[in-house]
Amino acid sequence: MTSLGEILRPLAVLSALALAAPAAQAQPGPTAATAPRADALQEVLEYVRSQNTTGFLVMRDGQVLAEANWPAPAVPAFRLGFVHGTAASGALLEDVASQQKSFVAVLAAIAVDKGLLDLEQPVSRYIGPGWSKAAPEQEAAIRVIDLLTMTSGLDTSFGYAAPPGRVFLYNTPVFAVTKQVLEAAARRPLDEITREWLTEPAGMTETAWRKRPAALGDVGNPTGLVTTPRDVARFGQVILDRGRAADGRRIVSEAQLDALFTPTPANPAYGRLWWLNSSPYTVRADGRRAEGRLIPSAPADLVVALGALDRKLYVSPSRRLVVVRLGASAPDKAFDETLWRKLSAALD
Repeated sequence: MTSLGEILRPLAVLSALALAAPAAQAQPGPTAATAPRADALQEVLEYVRSQNTTGFLVMRDGQVLAEANWPAPAVPAFRLGFVHGTAASGALLEDVASQQKSFVAVLAAIAVDKGLLDLEQPVSRYIGPGWSKAAPEQEAAIRVIDLLTMTSGLDTSFGYAAPPGRVFLYNTPVFAVTKQVLEAAARRPLDEITREWLTEPAGMTETAWRKRPAALGDVGNPTGLVTTPRDVARFGQVILDRGRAADGRRIVSEAQLDALFTPTPANPAYGRLWWLNSSPYTVRADGRRAEGRLIPSAPADLVVALGALDRKLYVSPSRRLVVVRLGASAPDKAFDETLWRKLSAALD
């Protein structure tokens, strides 16, 4: 297995991974004043390795500062439910759990750009009535935007719980309806539009939708997004580069990108299937309100794609950072805070 010293890359050299930002937006390499502290960055790698991490990658200004991949930990549920082999790059191919929501949000934004999807329309306009257990008039009031902001007002069994648009109810089974809406709006399968609209232009060659195994059959979301840290980082770089691919092609408009990260009244720490770090309080996925920002030690402009088992994609425009962490659940319950304190020590 590669040692930590070997995986710590030279800090002023562009990566050979084709992860760089578009040439028109490329930034200069780190100077002596801005280069990361090698000892502190090594401490970051040692920490994430100790936390059941299988893949970790840090990029700044399109340059890879650190990358590491490790074997799957001896956690049977993780190996059976989330690991789909190994990519050519050597990283595990993993179902990134609810991190897929943020990818779907971008696909919905692209559909709006293409004039295929109107977020203010009822969900039933696209997939027909009877998709929920709510009364017909209650269901008719649920708009596509309510799916994207977790304010459908439905519980996880699709029963009526609150008026749509009012209450943040984190709900994976209801979110999965968004994928049906996209397919109906585009009149094409999800894997086709994902490939054509996002993964091919972004250079994400190791990403695809796959049917989940029986171990995950009861989560109400039968397809998983299987990918690698490098591809998640490429996705993050598209976000950082304001919706453009590495070759400069426009993937999603800046207007729709900004809409993804606009706080919602029901939960100001949540946009459209993205978590936001700018709010004075956070309504967590379990419904609890927590005072303070989502990750206090991280930049306030951080936007985050989160998945179960501590799958993380962090993007900070102010620090030009993309950070990816995949793997099984971290033993440290304060993983986000600990990681960002260590990252800040290494990169500030």
